[in-house]
Amino acid sequence: MVEAEHAPLWASAEIAAATGGRIQGAPFDVYGVSIDSREIVPGDLFVALAGERDGHAFAAAAMALGAAGALVSRTVAGPEIVVADTLKALERMGEAARDRAALARRCAVTGSVGKTSVTQAIAAALALAGPSHASVKSYNNHIGVPLTLARMPRETLRAVFEIGMNHADEITPLSRLVRPHVAVVTMVGPVHVENFPDGEIGVARAKAEIFDGMEPGGVAVLNADDPWFALLSAAARAHGVDVRTFGRAEGADARLLEFRTEGGRASVSARVHGEPLRFALAQTGSHWGLNALATLLAVEALEAPREAALEALGGFAPLAGRGAETRLRLPQGEIVLIDESYNANPISMRAALTTLGAHPTGGRRIAVLSDMLEISDSPALHAALAEPILAAGVDAVFLAGPHMQTLDEALPASRRGAWRATAEALAPVVIEALRPGDVVMVKGSKGSKASVVVDAIKAKGEALGEPAGETTNSEPARAPVGEAR
Repeated sequence: MVEAEHAPLWASAEIAAATGGRIQGAPFDVYGVSIDSREIVPGDLFVALAGERDGHAFAAAAMALGAAGALVSRTVAGPEIVVADTLKALERMGEAARDRAALARRCAVTGSVGKTSVTQAIAAALALAGPSHASVKSYNNHIGVPLTLARMPRETLRAVFEIGMNHADEITPLSRLVRPHVAVVTMVGPVHVENFPDGEIGVARAKAEIFDGMEPGGVAVLNADDPWFALLSAAARAHGVDVRTFGRAEGADARLLEFRTEGGRASVSARVHGEPLRFALAQTGSHWGLNALATLLAVEALEAPREAALEALGGFAPLAGRGAETRLRLPQGEIVLIDESYNANPISMRAALTTLGAHPTGGRRIAVLSDMLEISDSPALHAALAEPILAAGVDAVFLAGPHMQTLDEALPASRRGAWRATAEALAPVVIEALRPGDVVMVKGSKGSKASVVVDAIKAKGEALGEPAGETTNSEPARAPVGEAR
C-alpha cells in the first residue's frame, strides 16, 4: 500500500493539463510512473507505450498489480488519461515536472565511456545534500530521459540525468528537454563510429549537442585529456557556457596527480582550483581517478557541498558489471572475480587492463575478453589490445568472438589461454583453467555476452564475504544506449 503521508507525485488533473489528455473514469493520484507492467508498484501511473510490443496489451495486468491509472492513446480498462500519443505525452509530463521543480539545478552527463558510473556517483553525492533526483541505471535515451523527468518530485533541489546516443541529432532534443545547468562530458571515443561518415569527429560533435539545451550561465565539465577537448570547449563557449576541466593535464581545474590502490580501495591525490586535495575511493579501477574529479566539479557546479561528494565517493562501490569484485571459493581454490561485463570499447578496455595489472594477486592475472561491438576498424582495434595486455603483465588471455580472434593471433603464444567463437563456449574452458590465487577480469560488449562467463564462474563457486560492490538500482534498465563502461 502507498503510505498516506507521502504526497502524490501527480494528480490525474495535473497529468491531463500537462499532456492535453482526457480523464476517463474517476480522478486518481499517482506516486510513481512506470512503462513496464512487470515493475508496477501500487499507486503507479502505467504509461502504455507503442513499440515492438504495444503497451496497451499490458494495461490490464498493470492495473491488476495496483496501478492507480494509465496513460493511453485508446481506452483500455480502469481509470486512465487518453492522449493522442503516449510518448509525446510522457515528454510533456517531463517538461511539466521540470518546470514545477522551480528550484532544482539539473546536471546532464554524456560521454563514450563512464557516463553511467559518473551519473550514479553524482547522484550518491546529491542524495547527501538534500532533496535530489537521478536517472536509474542507464535510462538515457528518448524514453528513459522523459521518464526520469516525469518521476522528479516537485521538491527536488538537485537532479542528474544520463544522456546517451547512437546517432547524430539524438542528444539535442534530450538536452532541450532536461535544460541542464551543468553538463559533463566524460570522454569521447570510437563508439558508434559506424553511424558517423566522418568518424570519431562526428561522435565528438554529437556529444557536443549536450550544450544545445543548457540554461544561460551554465557550466560544462570537460576532460582536459580528451583528444576532442578543443572541439568540445569551443562548442560549450559558443553557447555561453563556462568551462571547467578535469584531467592529468597541467592547468586543469581538477588535476589528477596520483592514483594509488591498496586493500580493495584507492586514494587520489589532486589539485582542485590550485589547492591540494587527497581523498579515498571505494573503487580500484584506474579510470576512477578522473571519474572522481569529474564528480567533484559537477557537484560543485550544482552548488552542493564538496563534503557530500567526498563522502559519497568514499562509499560508492562499483556498479554491477562495471568493476564489481567478488571473492569466490571454487573446487580448485579461492579466486577474485572482477566483473566488467556490462560493455566495452577500446578506451574502457585499456583502463580495465591497467586496473587488472595493478591488482595484487597470489596467483595469475587473467583477462577474459569478448568482442567489442559498434566500433569501426574492428580488426585493428582488437589486435591493438595486445599492447596494454602485455604492459599490464597479464599472464593469460581467454577470448570469445570472431573479432577477438585477431587479438588471439596478435598475442605471444605464452599469453594465449584459449579462443572460442562464443562466450558460452569459452566459459567452461576458463573455469577449467583457473587456479588458486588467480585474479580474473571479464570484459566485453553487452551484445557479445561476457556476462555469461561471469555467471558461469559464480555458479561454480561460493562467494566469500560481501562482494566488493554489487550496487544496482531497483529497476531494470530499459532500452539503454551508448554506455561503454
